Amino acid sequence: MTLRITFPKADTTPKGHIVVTVFEGDTLSTAAKKIDKALDGLVASAMKKDKSFKGKLGQVLTLYAPEKSKIDRVTILGLGKTDDFDSLKAEEAGGKLFAAIGKAGSKDIMLVTEKSKALKNELAAAHLANGFSLRAYNFDRYKSKKDSKDDAPKLAALKVLSSHPANSKAAFDALDSVTSGTFWARDLVNTAPNDLYPDSYAKQIRDELKPLDVSVEILDEKKLEKMGAGAILAVGKGSERQPRMVIMRWNGAGKKKGAKTIGLVGKGVTFDTGGISLKPGAGMDEMKMDMGGSAAVVGTVKALAKSNAKVNVVAIIGLAENMPSSNAYRPGDIVTSLSGKTIEVLNTDAEGRLVLADCLTHIQSKYKPDIIIDLATLTGAMMVALAHEYCGTFVNNDELWKQLEKSSAGTGEKLWRMPLDDVWKKEMESTVADVQNLAKSGRWGGACTAAGFLEHFIEDGVEWAHMDIAGTAWRKSDKPTVPKFGTGFGVRVLHDWITQNYQ
Repeated sequence: MTLRITFPKADTTPKGHIVVTVFEGDTLSTAAKKIDKALDGLVASAMKKDKSFKGKLGQVLTLYAPEKSKIDRVTILGLGKTDDFDSLKAEEAGGKLFAAIGKAGSKDIMLVTEKSKALKNELAAAHLANGFSLRAYNFDRYKSKKDSKDDAPKLAALKVLSSHPANSKAAFDALDSVTSGTFWARDLVNTAPNDLYPDSYAKQIRDELKPLDVSVEILDEKKLEKMGAGAILAVGKGSERQPRMVIMRWNGAGKKKGAKTIGLVGKGVTFDTGGISLKPGAGMDEMKMDMGGSAAVVGTVKALAKSNAKVNVVAIIGLAENMPSSNAYRPGDIVTSLSGKTIEVLNTDAEGRLVLADCLTHIQSKYKPDIIIDLATLTGAMMVALAHEYCGTFVNNDELWKQLEKSSAGTGEKLWRMPLDDVWKKEMESTVADVQNLAKSGRWGGACTAAGFLEHFIEDGVEWAHMDIAGTAWRKSDKPTVPKFGTGFGVRVLHDWITQNYQ
């Protein structure tokens, strides 16, 4: 069921399940006092008696209203310290609110917001609603039957009362465009690999983006072979499902003088067995997420189109399935990439960099973007370094890093700058070919040497960033009841970076 979020008139009479907000150590707002008065002081009394409720960020206290009241329940939501309450804190509070009451059995919830010292009420309302929406995401496509124990009605609507409903709605709609891209990226990562493979993925992109006025071109294996994209073709040789390269163009700025073209590139290995260099069987099911970089790219393009961003973006993703078979590429093979550079294959599980190499070459040679950012679930080494919290980001331009760092702080998608060094670029030079796909030193500095490999395919003078999202594209829990899921990481930070700096 789709959650409907609306912003009714400020004088709407509260009824049903009401949520009121309070800052840490503060009293009830004017709007909350009216609700409290209608309930004969129930809310204020509960806050006074419950010593554990302090109004800390995301803390909730739920009360049942008297039987004859139009209000069924009241939930008090803590917003933390008013001086620190910003857009990200609002989204965090909204997310925690859904976690606390999203399955409480209420079909409709009305959230009564208030202003803070650091954030206007109309923006607070929008970000609270967006956080609630982000947390409400659920992927149940493959559930054939409803859990018989779950008889509670499903939450269908959130009504948000603010001081300026029209302004709040406009702000929320802008946020929701990005959320729609994030949700699509999550859906793609969560889709089973027997449903999401290069050809089906490419067609889904075409069907999703063309109605949004995004130009979509799909290059099949015959076109890739004709153009000489030997690296991506090598990765996909072992599968019956042959590779695809998808080119998307959003021309929101048109021919505006001085408008820069932003290039996005994504790794889309729809399933990665490791190929002949076979991965261990335990946990291999998770390798459906090895297309997380491509999901972030297409999600960003959708977000830009839905928000009608006045920017020009060309995006390319390489789609392949890395399988072992009699046709699979082997350790010891030497393949010729689209750039003409030859690559010595030392391990077929270091395949993502081969896919990216051809995509990076194609975007530079044909479209000549001013800036390129690639995203890939590229190395386990990045997860060793930064776990699931930060995305390691290699950037060859300090000003570009400053922009990305600011967008990271503003969106909550954490980036950490990693070093580029000629030492690691030289590590990837082969004695029998131009480059090799594993470093001479082995696994040490694996994320850095992978970036060094990609750097061989970046032309001189091109501003470039490589985001290794191996740890941030996918989350899992040790609890068997908590599902593994795709995060959609990258959509928010990229959309913010593009629109804040190039619109």
